[in-house]
Amino acid sequence: MSSGRQPGKALPGKEELEAMSAFRYELRKFLRMSEEISSAAGVTTLQYQLLLHVRGFEGRQWATVGELAERLQAAPNGTAALVSRCESAGLVTRKPDASDRRQVQVHLTRKGERCLLKLAAEHKAHYGSFGWVFGDSGA
Repeated sequence: MSSGRQPGKALPGKEELEAMSAFRYELRKFLRMSEEISSAAGVTTLQYQLLLHVRGFEGRQWATVGELAERLQAAPNGTAALVSRCESAGLVTRKPDASDRRQVQVHLTRKGERCLLKLAAEHKAHYGSFGWVFGDSGA
């Protein structure tokens, strides 16, 4: 019979629980603030995150639906639907991949770029307690 505990995993102590609680609290405050910023701009937080991940993919200016699904931790079909909603809103466009016809690249439109930069600037202003994001000079 199993006790429910996994072998090799120590139970957290009081200080660790306090640290986890503080982290979750700060994370939730940030997410709520992000929801407010995005909503005021007329987009959802998922749309903002998609725009951020398209532009924030290392080494290029686009991403595939599969890559976006991974970054969003979402199902590929749900991510494809989100891309379609962003495309209908004029924020992104799909382009066939020249080297792999099975892949479709998602690119920001000019409107999507403007929206992303505006929202990212507002988010960056609130990253103060997250110094690890930009280093000490980014806040």
